[in-house]
Amino acid sequence: MTAKKKPLEKEAEKVGQPSAKELELTETSPHTISLKSAPSIQPELNIALVGHVDHGKTTLTERLSGKWTDTHSEELKKGITIRLGYADFTISHCEKCDFYTAKEKCVKCNSLVVPLRKISLVDAPGHESLMATMLSGAAIVDGALLLVAANEKCPQPQTKEHLMALHISGIKNIIIIQNKIDLVSYEEALENYQQIKEFLAPTEYKDIPIIPISARANANIGVLLKAIQELIPTPLRDMKKEPLMLVARSFDINKPGIKPEKLVGGVLGGTVRQGKFVVGQDIEIVPGYMVEEKNKKIWKPLLTKIVQIFSGGQPVDQISPGGSMAISTTLDPTIVKSDSLTGSLVGLPGKLPPLHYQITLDTHLLERVVGTKEETEVKPLAKGEVLMLNVNSAATVGVVLDPSKKNSTCALKKPICANVGDRITISRRMGDRFRLIGYGILK
Repeated sequence: MTAKKKPLEKEAEKVGQPSAKELELTETSPHTISLKSAPSIQPELNIALVGHVDHGKTTLTERLSGKWTDTHSEELKKGITIRLGYADFTISHCEKCDFYTAKEKCVKCNSLVVPLRKISLVDAPGHESLMATMLSGAAIVDGALLLVAANEKCPQPQTKEHLMALHISGIKNIIIIQNKIDLVSYEEALENYQQIKEFLAPTEYKDIPIIPISARANANIGVLLKAIQELIPTPLRDMKKEPLMLVARSFDINKPGIKPEKLVGGVLGGTVRQGKFVVGQDIEIVPGYMVEEKNKKIWKPLLTKIVQIFSGGQPVDQISPGGSMAISTTLDPTIVKSDSLTGSLVGLPGKLPPLHYQITLDTHLLERVVGTKEETEVKPLAKGEVLMLNVNSAATVGVVLDPSKKNSTCALKKPICANVGDRITISRRMGDRFRLIGYGILK
């Protein structure tokens, strides 16, 4: 007798995993998600899609992957990306036309194409108030595409800020995309191209390629795919290291009113930084959950088991670095809902980096604040100042206790899990938001 099946809630789509039509719950196994067969393989790397608000990031994601990543209700209302969106696409090559495409058939001759590489695209927010989310996205990627709209003067405030964030995050492999060329004349497109070149000239990215496209009109996408294939290589992965996962999303996939015996455990979405995870493995999640002991807030790790792993649109027995992925656990779904575990690290019990309630940094501040219309000089850190700090995929607030340049000490509102030598980005409140002002190396 065939088990009765029920479509899975669309929440699973938020980590770039199978669509609601592909994922289904089986009533015979309450903690297992069954999946229809799919020919997909695990993506090899993550690429961030960044840039100023409304420059076409989400539209380009849809052109490459066929998936619209603005699924959150507030995103649809406001027309901006609030949370990290994920979508997988495959770069394929038509040997007959020597043409690159993200489709299953060549758009020129309709021949079958040869798949070369599967990639996870991380659509990061461009709105100025969402910089922390963008920095969290930069921590989990191997390369980046920076979109610049041809119908606006370059650079826009967040164009400058995002490029600086990529630089501070240590991301070297970047391609500039000049989008919306269908909205300007040939002369205006050339003028905008020169503005981009002048913007890049004083940076380490002065020689990176600039690819003109129209995401809306699907123009020049093949040239962009060729550039990605040739210029953003898949990094070498060390499979012998202790497994480490960066959590970018966490959620409950159970529908309201579901019977207790049919509940599925919490789901964590993100990417594997190193090593590999296997179904059935016991894992630890840090910082974990907060409790009060002796009038003091402390965090305790969560211990759970991996029930299933999803990558590249299908369930897998194990997962290694490359692409976005999701793990189904035995955690109470209420613990993970609404991205409550975003920024956490996942690893084997007792093998994760230490937890820090207070940190000391070797600070490196920028000369000027980027992202504002009038760039002001970055002043030294001040005692008692409140900063936003990003490390791995986590964001926390730190209060400066000692502002010394080489040994800046901060007390953290929420602890972070990090190793000595890790890079931590520093943002300062200016007006109504935090602005990126530099980075520090954990001592």
